[in-house]
Amino acid sequence: MQFDVITLDNKSAGKVELSDAIFGVAPRGDIIARVIKWQLAKRRAGTHSTKVISEISGTTKKPFAQKGTGRARQGSLRSPQMRGGAALFGPRPQDFTHDLNKKIRALGLKMALSAKLADKKLVVIDSEKLATPKTKEMKTKLDAMKIAKPLFIAGEAVDTNFALSIANVPYVDALPAIGANVYDIIRHDTLVITKDGLAALTKRLEA
Repeated sequence: MQFDVITLDNKSAGKVELSDAIFGVAPRGDIIARVIKWQLAKRRAGTHSTKVISEISGTTKKPFAQKGTGRARQGSLRSPQMRGGAALFGPRPQDFTHDLNKKIRALGLKMALSAKLADKKLVVIDSEKLATPKTKEMKTKLDAMKIAKPLFIAGEAVDTNFALSIANVPYVDALPAIGANVYDIIRHDTLVITKDGLAALTKRLEA
């Protein structure tokens, strides 16, 4: 399918071919949700921890006599019911990552891209490269393009001047093509892909 290409100055820059195998996939919420869940699980550190009784430093001496005090029997100051004692059934370090088939991950990315095209939230630009980093000028360009909360996907790497220009612009992010992922595409309102980024994504997903 033919798709219009524009410049960062919002001027026409010809057309580009979008693969129906990548941008013409019917989105399924369950597939996209599975991929996002897999992504976010990988981000979790899993370092949350509370101390069990063997990790509490303190005496092992019985707090007081078993009988004759009028109080409930106690065997250790390190027990969960004592102040400063162990935590009962508290969180322990764990690995939240889980496997997800490569075909499902690729399908989820295709569906996310297709969803942006179907929602008319896809923009293709000829290049993101800038001569000098200027945040104010970049903000003006974005306003002229009338795009909200965009995610830019470049080629092998994001242009340094471009990255500096958008660094302080709220809700604007940029990724190289290899870093394109379902979660970031879905959470941004508009997807902006460069011609180099489109070629890299097509090669990645048609392989």
